[in-house]
Amino acid sequence: MTTTQDPARVEPSQAERLTTDPERTPAVGRVAPGRRAGEEPSITHLLGRLGVIEERIRGLVAERRAHDPQPDDPFRGLYLSDEAVETILERRPEPPVQTRASARLTECERAADAALRSGARLRLREVADRFGLDALDVDLLLLALAADVDPRFGQLFGYLNDDVTRRRPTVATALTLCGRPLGSGAARAHLVHGPLITGRLVRVDDADQPLPVRTLRIPDRVAAHLLGDDNPDPALAGALVPASDAVWGDVAPLARALDAGVDLIHVREAATGSGRLLAIGALRALGRDAVVLDLQHLAAGAEPAELVDLAVREAMLGGAGLVAGPVEALGEAPAARTGLAGLAGCPGLPVLLVGAAPWDPAWAPRTPLLVDAPASTDAERARLWALALSEPGTPGTDGAPPSAGEGEPDDGAPFDAQTLDVAAATSQYRLNPEQVVRAARAAQVQARLDGGRIAAEHLRRGARAENGTALDRLARRIEPAVGWEDLVLPPATLTGLRELSLRARHRERVLGDWRMRPGGGRGHGVAALFAGDSGTGKTMSAEVVAGDLGLELYVVDLATVVDKYIGETEKNLERIFAGAARMNAVLLFDEADAVFGKRSEVKDAHDRYANVESAYLLQRIESFDGLLILTTNLRANIDDAFTRRLDVLVDFPLPDPGHRLALWDRCLGTVVPRSSDLDLEFCADAFALAGGAIRSSAVTAAYLAAADGAPLGMGHLVTAVQREYRKMGRLSLPAEFGRYWDLIG
Repeated sequence: MTTTQDPARVEPSQAERLTTDPERTPAVGRVAPGRRAGEEPSITHLLGRLGVIEERIRGLVAERRAHDPQPDDPFRGLYLSDEAVETILERRPEPPVQTRASARLTECERAADAALRSGARLRLREVADRFGLDALDVDLLLLALAADVDPRFGQLFGYLNDDVTRRRPTVATALTLCGRPLGSGAARAHLVHGPLITGRLVRVDDADQPLPVRTLRIPDRVAAHLLGDDNPDPALAGALVPASDAVWGDVAPLARALDAGVDLIHVREAATGSGRLLAIGALRALGRDAVVLDLQHLAAGAEPAELVDLAVREAMLGGAGLVAGPVEALGEAPAARTGLAGLAGCPGLPVLLVGAAPWDPAWAPRTPLLVDAPASTDAERARLWALALSEPGTPGTDGAPPSAGEGEPDDGAPFDAQTLDVAAATSQYRLNPEQVVRAARAAQVQARLDGGRIAAEHLRRGARAENGTALDRLARRIEPAVGWEDLVLPPATLTGLRELSLRARHRERVLGDWRMRPGGGRGHGVAALFAGDSGTGKTMSAEVVAGDLGLELYVVDLATVVDKYIGETEKNLERIFAGAARMNAVLLFDEADAVFGKRSEVKDAHDRYANVESAYLLQRIESFDGLLILTTNLRANIDDAFTRRLDVLVDFPLPDPGHRLALWDRCLGTVVPRSSDLDLEFCADAFALAGGAIRSSAVTAAYLAAADGAPLGMGHLVTAVQREYRKMGRLSLPAEFGRYWDLIG
């Protein structure tokens, strides 16, 4: 068997050298080189207090050695001899250890008081104040820390614990070193439910063992903080988000409430407002930092309550306030509600909960101060865009091009307020202030790809980057690839489409800032109906409007919406509306009469529930905040109540000969080779086709020409039209095809 000599039992002269040799004990009694400026007094105070602990340990070691029946046994602590048993039976409870440490403690604290008067920061004092620690708590905290600072303490604790494998102080050893009897219930309470335990500053391990022999452990994060490290606990990676530097809104009311001692506030934010920015701003107005906790990340984890406790400790260590949201993320998860209750149960720590949902009293045992964060105005968002785009440190924002060779474009500043109207380019986007700042930074990155100068298109890309993926599973996303010049429509139809684009672009100013749609829970959305025969350009027009606004188009697949089970259709629709409300996109219900049809007389249960579905849609359209387009081939099938709630109604008639000629020419394009016998005027006059049918015929004709290896001629075109007639169920009459009938293949 091999043995390990217990260093705690060496000769006194050698033990003295271990204690005083500066090369062996760099952490005790002197400041290690390389410390950050301003941390030296704090480290000096901490090491001085550890020196007091060392004096107490010396006294207790000397007392134990004086009564040790086997001081030189190399297997001490691994077994009990008969002599050791007799000593245990005869020993009376030890009196509190009396050492010369009190004089050293007085000297250390006197020096700390002088350092505080000179403006120094003492982390041990800060922790004691913030967590409400008394003198015994501080001593216990230092005992738990000692072995993490100097390994000699671990060896000495092994001796005092009578177990060389246990290198941390037990509860019995710790209380004895603090001069408290083990039988004191008040002293034991400090390590059961005192601030050291509730604040997670100290852990008591070995829960299956009797309390006296359980060991004290200090978490690595607490030890690191006391030694000058402010990096957050690695366990909180992903749960903590950086506090934004953006400034928005009036933080004075929140700051006054916090200054008056209110420590739990719920900030309910509007769709374009930011309770998080208000909370951070209020804390900074009072000279506090903010620890920002993402509750969505917590709700997705296995132990949200554990992470909440760590975040609370992080905020208290730094003397910061805790900003957490969205609060409804935890409220919706029953397993996570204990974490929410933990946030609400931190007296003395400013906790500001933010979210879009109203406060539910079932979330926490006490009710917070309820505050509303208003919606941001159009002008405020434009100002935030401009400020974020002009931030120093981004390429060219100082008015000068980046230096060549630095990996940045050198052709000028990316943002020029004189040439780019930020307000006009971004007014259609419903973003909260934090999203505006992120979108602006994304636009700067996008601009680097295109030479470094920010244009309106980069702002649009940055704004679209804030869209989530909530609709990707419920609708088909279309990136707009057509513009106004691609439309061939009557003037009245074009006027209606431009009015829709105008309303969508300025809705925040008219409906939000000017309050032109007050009361009734009405949203800031714009709804339009496109009515016309199949192929008249309704879907393409929706794509053009989306492209003009710089938005994506989401086409709802009604096959995934309509469900035969009662109530399921409404649930699917609610998922779509809720997802669209959080995005800057155009929501298109193609063939909308399938779900937006007329209500009917109730004759059976099916009629009743069909009417319930229509009633749900009626109220949901009014509260919708996005841009909604419905298309139908049969306008008469749309319920009149839906029509009343529409902002724009656009009719798409069948094209006349002049428009058909333009459509034929546009659909054939400029790349397809054309034969000299191509007679588009005849096609426009003879074939009464809608735009969709013309496009389909043009594509079919191009295939036929490619198969023949010849330019596209009249034979290909009339053959394609005849195929389209067959698809439509129409007769192909020789009189209609005239002199080109014989060319049909």
